[in-house]
Amino acid sequence: MNVAPLARRPLGCLKTTLRQARQHKIFSRSMATEVQATTSTPKSPPSQGPDQNFYRLVDKKTKSVRSAFALYPQPLAAAGKPLSPPSTTNPVAALHEFQIKKLDPTGARTALFARTREAAKVGDILLVTHRRGGEPFAGVCLSIRRAGIDTAVLLRNHIGKVGVEMWFKVYNRNVAGIEIVKRRLKRARRARLTYMRKPKHDMGSVAEFVSAWRKSRRVFQTKGAKGKAGAAAGAGGKKKK
Repeated sequence: MNVAPLARRPLGCLKTTLRQARQHKIFSRSMATEVQATTSTPKSPPSQGPDQNFYRLVDKKTKSVRSAFALYPQPLAAAGKPLSPPSTTNPVAALHEFQIKKLDPTGARTALFARTREAAKVGDILLVTHRRGGEPFAGVCLSIRRAGIDTAVLLRNHIGKVGVEMWFKVYNRNVAGIEIVKRRLKRARRARLTYMRKPKHDMGSVAEFVSAWRKSRRVFQTKGAKGKAGAAAGAGGKKKK
């Protein structure tokens, strides 16, 4: 007796049905909560500001204040003058500008590393003089980090046949002066000349360029200064005799 086999539904279809039913239940529950929230809580007017100078973030589940951000109160108006609108500038940038004006009142340091043609660029040989004494440090400028009050330059030189690199902050009070000893002939195509650390592109010591630069500066001395120096030397020789 031939009996037709029972038609069995595959297990995959049952899983699909259960998944669809679960998604439908979650969707209907979320729609119901949204309708209740819109009907129960009225919308506050957009012009209303935060109470007690605080912006509150309320947790959706626990309905408690998760965090709050305080606002600085506006300055009181002077007699007969309306209140000025709150400033929208970045407070960090304003602080940097105030510090730069205090440390560089003439604006010479800012102009030396500004994005202009006359300013110092990477590849130039710079000489940094310290205010606390010590020997000035000269080297090739490998990088210029423009970061407001933290603007700094990276110089590389060879001391005793050993490569030495030093960072100098432009607005540091201990830095008495930064001078350009020699400019690069062509503009560098990179912002950081880190390839000059390799022996193939290493410039080596810059003592020759610094000595030539100092000799060229002595040429422009006046004759009166030279005469005074010679007279002082002659008077010293006579005293010794």
